[in-house]
Amino acid sequence: MKLIEAKDYEEMSAKAAEYLANKIHTSKKITLGLATGGTPEGTYRNLIEDYMQNDTSYRHVTTFNLDEYVGLAGDHPNSYRYFMNKKLFDHIDIQKSNTYVPRGNARDIKQECLDYEKLLEDKSGIDLQLLGIGSNGHIGFNEPGTPFDSKTHVVELTPSTREANARYFSSLEQVPTKAISMGIATIMKAREILLLVSGEKKSEALAQLLEGDITEKNPVSVLKKHLNVTIIADHAALAAKKVHC
Repeated sequence: MKLIEAKDYEEMSAKAAEYLANKIHTSKKITLGLATGGTPEGTYRNLIEDYMQNDTSYRHVTTFNLDEYVGLAGDHPNSYRYFMNKKLFDHIDIQKSNTYVPRGNARDIKQECLDYEKLLEDKSGIDLQLLGIGSNGHIGFNEPGTPFDSKTHVVELTPSTREANARYFSSLEQVPTKAISMGIATIMKAREILLLVSGEKKSEALAQLLEGDITEKNPVSVLKKHLNVTIIADHAALAAKKVHC
């Protein structure tokens, strides 16, 4: 597990974008696992800037997103498909047909989970998975207590996760109570993982990853079992670790 320190969110985002762009430049074909939320937004802004300035092509890139809210269609402003289009895909030359996000409005949500898992396998899996971390240690929408052997599944969102995401909705009541998420075993199949961590609110979760036990009570701790993990964290996110030292 490699740790790269950044001064702040902006530097973390720039370092992450540079890391991803280098992978894209040096690969003839690559499949990326992508994340949504506030943490990767700066990374995506930097990738768009790199695309515009350096003509980085995404024609050879396939993407799979970690998760999607149950009940939201792809054109809903709060869906993760909409987020990805507006924050990244609409601004680069990636083929939209090569970008995959679970269908939150599928008629049969359990079948959608099975189909998404199979599609990942059919596409030979993920080369590099981008992750964020929740303040309670969740990765994707895999909340504390999620089995490490879980595959793509339907998740009941905890109150703390819904509250954290309420800023994107007009009220807490409008935040969906369920989501489709890649499972922990699915995430761990990625050949490489890049974890981004920013802010003091994430510092305890990061400290538990770096210094705590591997336990399903702290989903991110499973990354200790992966052979190729890079963490880019800013100083605020590393505050709790430094206190523990």
